[in-house]
Amino acid sequence: MTDIKDKSLQTYLDELAGKAPTPGGGSAATLMGAQAAALIGMVCNLTIGKPKYAEVEAEMRVLLDRSEALRERLIGMIKADVDVFDRLMACYGMPKETEAQKAVRSEAIQGALKQATEVPLECARGCFEAIELSRIAAEKGNAGVISDAGVAVMSAYAGLKSAALNVYINVGSIKEKNFSDLKTRELESILEGSEQAVDDVYRIVKERL
Repeated sequence: MTDIKDKSLQTYLDELAGKAPTPGGGSAATLMGAQAAALIGMVCNLTIGKPKYAEVEAEMRVLLDRSEALRERLIGMIKADVDVFDRLMACYGMPKETEAQKAVRSEAIQGALKQATEVPLECARGCFEAIELSRIAAEKGNAGVISDAGVAVMSAYAGLKSAALNVYINVGSIKEKNFSDLKTRELESILEGSEQAVDDVYRIVKERL
């Protein structure tokens, strides 16, 4: 089967709109984050080599490397999200006619739910990193493409909030309270830290337009 990241945009969108549950919102969230990282990279590429921005070129090169690494990490999560959801659905389809089967099925479902929580949580981490990187692009990038730094931060924020929904929907079904509480606390810490950061970057971009 063709890796989802290697399909055309049209094919991906057709599948996203189709009746199959995957790709779905989790994949869309990771793509939003990857788009943010790509836009940060574009700002860097259009800043590097410009005499006007010679003083920040070294920093832009570092930012470019970080944004490219982040983009690759987020793109890889698209397949991870599809795989873990399919695994969870397979667990729900396990036999449950006997008590023994029910116990095995329940344990498998709980394990898959934990994995299905980790993937969007990792996406949330990546999107928050994109928000942080977009600030550098907004502050020091080429003013001619500064609006793209603004689009980057908003795309990253959309990906973060979308990933959060996928964490919440899964932790609600996990019986191990310590695990659920730990993941929820981490997520909400990320969310809390993102609100002001996004507003700040958006303001910086508007001021440089």
